[in-house]
Amino acid sequence: QVQLVESGGGLVQFGGSLRLSCVASGIIFKSYVLAWYRQAPGKQRELVGSITSAGRTNYADSVKGRFTISRDNAKNIVALQMNSLKPEDTAVYYCNAKFTMNEHWGQGTQVTVSS
Repeated sequence: QVQLVESGGGLVQFGGSLRLSCVASGIIFKSYVLAWYRQAPGKQRELVGSITSAGRTNYADSVKGRFTISRDNAKNIVALQMNSLKPEDTAVYYCNAKFTMNEHWGQGTQVTVSS
């Protein structure tokens, strides 16, 4: 059974930092492209950043220079370090793992940034 379990969300003030983690099980982790998405109330889910099996990263323009995605294949963890947080970063953040036709999602973790 595939499971992606996120943690690390919470309430933080404008300009603060949070680190999200996602632990995966039931997949060949090192083969997957891993990503973080977010969905704010009333908005569509959007890609925040992704990291390939080779470690290549990609970020949404809105988070470039502030967020960093990383992976630890030995521990089956993908992390999202979020710095200089803004109120517009408030959303539910989801972990995603994709390999060919296989795609899996976590349950999401709430991030709220107060102004």
